[in-house]
Amino acid sequence: MSRMRKITPLTLPDEQLERFGAELDTLRQTTQAKLGEVDARYIRRIFATVRYTELAGRLALMVCFFLPAAWVWPVGIAGTLVLALSKILDNMELGHNVIHGQYDWMGDPYLNSQAFEWDIVGTSDNWRKTHNFRHHTYTNIHGLDDDLGYGVLRLFPEQKWHPAMLLQPLYALIFALLFQWGVAIQDMRLGRIFKGRTTWRAVAKQQRAAGLKVRRQLIKDYVVFPLLAGPGFLAVMLGNLVANGLRNLWTYTVIFCGHFTTDVVTYPKSVLKTETKASWYLRQIQSSSNLSGGRVLHILTGNLSHQIEHHLFPDIPANRYASIAPVVRDICRRYGIHYNTGSMVRQFGQVLWRILRYSFPSRVPKQRVATA
Repeated sequence: MSRMRKITPLTLPDEQLERFGAELDTLRQTTQAKLGEVDARYIRRIFATVRYTELAGRLALMVCFFLPAAWVWPVGIAGTLVLALSKILDNMELGHNVIHGQYDWMGDPYLNSQAFEWDIVGTSDNWRKTHNFRHHTYTNIHGLDDDLGYGVLRLFPEQKWHPAMLLQPLYALIFALLFQWGVAIQDMRLGRIFKGRTTWRAVAKQQRAAGLKVRRQLIKDYVVFPLLAGPGFLAVMLGNLVANGLRNLWTYTVIFCGHFTTDVVTYPKSVLKTETKASWYLRQIQSSSNLSGGRVLHILTGNLSHQIEHHLFPDIPANRYASIAPVVRDICRRYGIHYNTGSMVRQFGQVLWRILRYSFPSRVPKQRVATA
C-alpha cells in the first residue's frame, strides 16, 4: 500500500512571522469595522429561512399520507428534503456561527451565543467547550484537540494503531450517519470510564443537561410530530429520521473536508511552549482546508467552505469569509504558506483515502520543520 506524504509544518523567521501576524490582525480589525446592518439582515434572513423551511417540510410530511396515492411519495420526499435543508441550515449557517459569538454585537436575544440552542441532540453548552474552546485553541495538536479522529478514527500516523482499526471504514460510515450523536457525547469523554478514572453515574450526573436535550430531541422528532399526523405517524417518523440522517452526512462531509485532507499539518504539544499570536495564525492555516464553489455551497456549509478563514477569525460573521478569503490567500502567497483549497469531490476523496490508509499500521514519520 502506498504511503501518504507527510506535510511538514512551516516556520517563518521571527521578523517575517511578526509582519505576517500584523497583516492578519489588520485584516481582522478592518473587517470588524465594516460589520453592520448588512450582516444583521443576512443572519436574520437565514433565521427566517430555517423556520419557514422547517414549517413547510413538517407540513408536507404530515399531509402526504392523506393525499391521493400518486402524490404520497412525491410530497413525502419533498417534505423530507425541505426539512433536511432546514436542519442543515440550522446546524451549519445559523447554529454553528451564532454559538461562536459571531452576532453577539447585534444584541439580539435570539442570536446570542450563550442562549442559542440548535436542532441537534448535542447541547450548545457542550459544543462551546469541545469546539469553541478546545478545538479552536488547540487545533490539530495531538493529545489536546479531541477533533483529531473524535476518539473514533485513526487519521494520522501519530495516532496509535490497533487491530480494531482494520474495520475503520465501517466505523467511519456509522459515524457519518450518526454524527450528531458524536457531537452529543464528545464532552462526556467516555474513555475515562473504561480507564477507571470515573463512573457512569458521575458522568450521567455531570451531563444531566445533555441527557435532557437528547430526550427532548427524540420526543420532538419521533413522538410529538408523528403523533400530530395521526395515521401518518410512520411516514412522519421516517421523514424525520431521513432528514436527520441527511443533515448528519452533510455535516460530517463538510467538517472532514475542512480538517483531514492530505495537506493538513498536525502538531505535538511542544508547539505551545513558544507559540505567539502570529504562530497561532500560522498553525490555523496549516491545519485547515477550504472548498471551492459558489454562493449556494458556501451557505449550505455554513461558510465552512472557508475553513481557513473560519479558523483564523472564528468570531467574525461567516458571511464575510468570502470577501476576506482572497486577502488571506494573497498573504499566504507572499509569505510562502500553502493555502489548501479544492473542490468537495477532490477534498473528500483525500479524506476517504486517509481513512482507508490509516486503518492499516504505519510508522510515524520523523518530524521536520520547513522554513520559508
